[in-house]
Amino acid sequence: MSFENSNFDMTPDEKMEAVANLKKNMEENFVQLGQLLSDICRTKLFKIKGYKTFREFVENEFNMSGSFAAKIISNFNLFIRELDVDEHSAKEIGLDKLNMIKPLVKQAEFNEKQDWIKKAQELPTTELREEIKEIRENNKNKDKTMKDVFIEQYVERMVTFLNCNRKELNFKLALYFQDENLEEMRAVVKDKQRKFDETNQL
Repeated sequence: MSFENSNFDMTPDEKMEAVANLKKNMEENFVQLGQLLSDICRTKLFKIKGYKTFREFVENEFNMSGSFAAKIISNFNLFIRELDVDEHSAKEIGLDKLNMIKPLVKQAEFNEKQDWIKKAQELPTTELREEIKEIRENNKNKDKTMKDVFIEQYVERMVTFLNCNRKELNFKLALYFQDENLEEMRAVVKDKQRKFDETNQL
């Protein structure tokens, strides 16, 4: 009998015990663990133990962060349930790689989803990470407006000149502008914004 079928024959206590045992070897058992946690969350079995929330349950019973449990569950639901990746292939890819490609797979068309799964199977972790990083950077730059570019250039120039980070820059700018005439500043900003818009419409 497969784990998937036997899961539904377990008593609540057996499921709790299985989670504790599977957690001992996370890399090897993350698929089965994801299925069990998903089932416990969906059926609210954690209430049997007196917990009001699933997060409270996993954190106290298994010393597992709620966010990590959510990742395990979402991996199982996406790759195993939705995309029919078999357990053996999921284990070959590994938990780290699945977490890396998951945001891109969620947004992709079906064929692209399969391409990402294939890449995760074939590419070393470092190469996969670099490819994902490059795609994110390209998408980020593709969506930038002229205003975004102007802001980035200005902020970079100011943090360099004032030798501070961005958070500290906000404080220094607040100090600088606190005694300025706001109506005059509004007029100056309005005029400069009009010129900026006219220049970038050419």
